[in-house]
Amino acid sequence: MSQSDIRKVKSSLDQNIGSKVKIRANRGRHKIDVTEGIIRETYPSIFLVEVENKLDDTTQKISFSYTDVLTRDVQMQLL
Repeated sequence: MSQSDIRKVKSSLDQNIGSKVKIRANRGRHKIDVTEGIIRETYPSIFLVEVENKLDDTTQKISFSYTDVLTRDVQMQLL
């Protein structure tokens, strides 16, 4: 994993800010979260996805690192 790989992931996410994505996150110990959200912001080390809670109509922002995407701990699919 090199800096250029991380820059490629960040660049791809920068181009898709505001897009809806489906996220499959491996949280460890056989825990996998699957959710849908919107890419809101990117920063040098992390990016934020806004997720709607359908039970009480609230939203929350979840952060992921670019290395999570490269190591496949987080898998994303544009919707």
